[in-house]
Amino acid sequence: QQQQQQQQQQQWAAWTCWGRLGVQALSVSIHPHSCCPPPTHPTATLQPETPSASNMHPDTRMCWKWSSASDCFLLLCFIIVAESIPIDKIKVNKVEEPEVQASPETPDTGLYYDRYLREVIDVLETDKHFREKLQTADIEEIKSGRMAKELNLVSHLVRTKLDELKRQEVTRLRMLIKAKIDAQQDAGIDHHALLKQFEHLNHQNPHSFEPEDLELLIQTATSDLENYDKDRHEEFKQYEMLKEHERREYLKSLDEEKRKEEEAKFDELRKKHKDHPKINHPGSKDQLKEVWEETDGLDPEDFDPKTFFKLHDTNGDGFLDEQEMEALFTKELEKIYDPNNAEDDMMEMEEERLRMREHVMKEIDVNKDRLISAEEFMRASEKKEFGETDPWETLDEQDLYSDDELQEFEKRLSNQENELRLKSVDLLKQREELELQQDQLHAQKLEYHQAAQQLEQKKQAQHAPVPEGPHGELRFQPGMNPAASPGHHQSQEQPVV
Repeated sequence: QQQQQQQQQQQWAAWTCWGRLGVQALSVSIHPHSCCPPPTHPTATLQPETPSASNMHPDTRMCWKWSSASDCFLLLCFIIVAESIPIDKIKVNKVEEPEVQASPETPDTGLYYDRYLREVIDVLETDKHFREKLQTADIEEIKSGRMAKELNLVSHLVRTKLDELKRQEVTRLRMLIKAKIDAQQDAGIDHHALLKQFEHLNHQNPHSFEPEDLELLIQTATSDLENYDKDRHEEFKQYEMLKEHERREYLKSLDEEKRKEEEAKFDELRKKHKDHPKINHPGSKDQLKEVWEETDGLDPEDFDPKTFFKLHDTNGDGFLDEQEMEALFTKELEKIYDPNNAEDDMMEMEEERLRMREHVMKEIDVNKDRLISAEEFMRASEKKEFGETDPWETLDEQDLYSDDELQEFEKRLSNQENELRLKSVDLLKQREELELQQDQLHAQKLEYHQAAQQLEQKKQAQHAPVPEGPHGELRFQPGMNPAASPGHHQSQEQPVV
């Protein structure tokens, strides 16, 4: 914009200069005294006449001719100047605001304090000193929690935000505890003691975020993430044993003929599930080339590990995280599992995906930070195992649990069912007792209502008028209380003989 303004000023200056020169030349050409003698007529200066060829002096006619030629020359100069030096309008260029690129969303860790962990990391990364230390720190230094000492060097604003985050997290945990207690309808529980089960913060100081809180958060998150996959495997094993237990219990409820039909149907479905194409080894060249061809739509002959890494680093952070790795196995899993088939269990598909990701991480993730860098990926592509062609052993080819584990599970399940049955019996007894108490209260309510009605009838009878005959004598009515008549006491005092 400044350059355009300077250029425009220069153009205006040039225009003004040419204009001044043209005005001066024109003024010289039209004034008679500049090139010819003044008119001799005394009133010529007062009443100018239009010059004509008849009344003009010869020198004057020559001067006017020269003036007309000079005017044409000046007009031509103005046209040339106007064509050669165009005056551009001021164009205000809109300042394009830089697009704010949204930071890549971090995948959910699965921890119950995942939000608190994310918010603490986001706040700490706003501090320049801590961010630089974090980038240069070793993975073991981060996992051990030794980075927590750097918290003393962050700005006061960052510490204030961390204090607020901790207070919010403590409040959230207390609300969870209260909800659990209300659900159990139990009283007399120490809230402070229940907070001890949450190891990712210092519950004794619920108001400020200290280096100890950061150390506890890092260590707890590291430990929980390492055990997270193990817990998921255990949950899946429990799911498979429960499914087998329910199948056996269902077969026990059938007669011999139907039982054989169900067993034959089950064997047929299991055989159909095992009939699938070859499953490439996760992380092998064949498996990645298949993704390269079918998902990315590229020629398998042009497969390049470096380009493949960049294509599937969806958030552009320079790493393949667990979710990005699991997305690479979708094509292989679709060979085995179809949600429209009765023989395919989607819970098994997710377990298979988890096993594939664990295998690749174990082979490639050298520093065990649960992330695969470009360097680790390229180094793995140069190993001999990268060209492995052996098929992947799926879940249906493995024994997920032993017979002893299934028996132990069924025994434990039976004990739980017995406990639930006893609780159910106790609840039925309590219900019967409550119904009996309700009947008794209803009977008492009826008695009180009848007694209140009788009292009201007696009260109305006492205030009722005394019946009299046609001559004013008392008239006896059945059911009338003789004591209610005013002459009753008088008849007793003066008996009639």
